[in-house]
Amino acid sequence: MSKGKTKKIFVIDTSVLLHDHNSIKSFEDNHIAIPITVLEELDNFKVGNETKNYEARECIRIIDNLSKDHTLQDWVELNNGHKGKIKIILDEAEDSPTKGIFVEIKNDHKILDSAIRLMHNEPKAEVILVTKDINLRLKAKALNLPAEDYKTGRVNEQRMEFVGKTYIDDVDAEVIRKIYQSGHTRKTSILGDAKQNNHFYILKNCTSSALGFYDPVKNVIERVDKDYAYGIKPKNAEQAFALHAIQNPEINLVTISGVAGTGKTLLALAGSLEQKNRFDQIILARPIVPLSNRDIGFLPGDAEDKIGPYMQPLWDNLNFIKKQFGENEKKRRAIEEMLAEGRITICPLAYIRGRSLSNVIFIVDEAQNLTPHEVKTIITRAGENCKIILTGDVRQIDTPYLDEQSNGLSYVIDRLKGHKPYCHITLEKGERSELANLANEYL
Repeated sequence: MSKGKTKKIFVIDTSVLLHDHNSIKSFEDNHIAIPITVLEELDNFKVGNETKNYEARECIRIIDNLSKDHTLQDWVELNNGHKGKIKIILDEAEDSPTKGIFVEIKNDHKILDSAIRLMHNEPKAEVILVTKDINLRLKAKALNLPAEDYKTGRVNEQRMEFVGKTYIDDVDAEVIRKIYQSGHTRKTSILGDAKQNNHFYILKNCTSSALGFYDPVKNVIERVDKDYAYGIKPKNAEQAFALHAIQNPEINLVTISGVAGTGKTLLALAGSLEQKNRFDQIILARPIVPLSNRDIGFLPGDAEDKIGPYMQPLWDNLNFIKKQFGENEKKRRAIEEMLAEGRITICPLAYIRGRSLSNVIFIVDEAQNLTPHEVKTIITRAGENCKIILTGDVRQIDTPYLDEQSNGLSYVIDRLKGHKPYCHITLEKGERSELANLANEYL
């Protein structure tokens, strides 16, 4: 805390409350100030079926419960197990601290006015604006107002190095021979401190190597083979690991990360089709992040017609798998029958809340564009015999309020690694084409 300051007051922006409705209870003993403009924006967001609409409604309910016996012009206890308090601060247009600085009168500028006025009215407090909006943070700092990102749920940068595999060198040749001969080995001591639940290993010595998977249930290292899955053969060790995780009946949640062209979506679909007899349905989903402000509401047709263009990458991968087989081959006909019967279907993520997913494989592509709360909502829908596969590239985020450390995919990888029903693998080598690899490396 700055010298001479007795307390901290965090001014919360709308973007934080839409990211996490419980955020106001995450600041421990510190005080929370919410500009009246933020309540106005929450009112605009409260109607609808998207996650941001749900977050707005829940946040409004929380504030309402806190203010039952109080006026929000006074500091009200947050009841968060700490000594924090909350208050609504007003915007007085005739006394704007930013008057003459900005050309437009925008809600963001009203929020800045409220925060700066609070800073002047509370000289003994350290006032800090908290927002997911990077540009709003920059504007605040330009006006000498301290500003920071909402940090709850952010993944530590050092912990983001987890890739789901480990190299083990100098492995006894007899152990590797045993893995090839029997399909597994119980000599898990070779993993040493690197032993982790549902983790993959590349075991090597001077003359031979093997791909392995540590199964915590059986307490063995299983051999991982580069077997075909519905006509798709893994081209490297990481792709073999991904298919192994997807097809492992003991693993209910799989995350696959990697840059464009590493085969994330293709492997998820191929591995799911290989298990079609174990599940009633394969459901495909993708966050809808419109480009050029062309929102889903402006597209013609019903919900399925509207999301069709956003789901095209999934259909492209499915068509690629179909083309591995001739017109009359059994596996191609099986895909066409599943499509006709609705056993392969698309689902808008906005409609997932309230559902229970049983006997299905649920594939969510581009999961890096989801918030931690949205990913939690999806995973908590899992019922009996449900497998969820999340794929994405945490370095390619299309939504303005998320980054590598705060998106839902990174959050899941960080929080769930090492747990028995979960497995992660990062795909590192691009296999789409030489041109795609060139673009990933140099552009």
